[in-house]
Amino acid sequence: MAMAKQQNQPGRTAMSGLERLSLRVSSMINHPVAQIQRWVTIHRLDTDGEREWKEVIGLLSETDGIDMAWNVDGSVTLRWEPMAEEDRLMETIEQLEVEAPF
Repeated sequence: MAMAKQQNQPGRTAMSGLERLSLRVSSMINHPVAQIQRWVTIHRLDTDGEREWKEVIGLLSETDGIDMAWNVDGSVTLRWEPMAEEDRLMETIEQLEVEAPF
């Protein structure tokens, strides 16, 4: 019962599916191991909506300096170059974190 009250507090909004997916992808890209190896594989989860998945993947595909490879299992592997290209990747991550679906 206490949880229901907590969720109904004024000013508190639930995170949208796009926000959750963007945050997850951003966290995966920013992970120290991904930053060292300059690649990461992103899997679409059952909880990721089709529209949200296409929007995030579309944003990533339009970003200069990111190479995308579709894997047999439906996942996507992102690869990027170090140095100047990293700045563009960081811009995309920031855009994913800031954009709202409305």
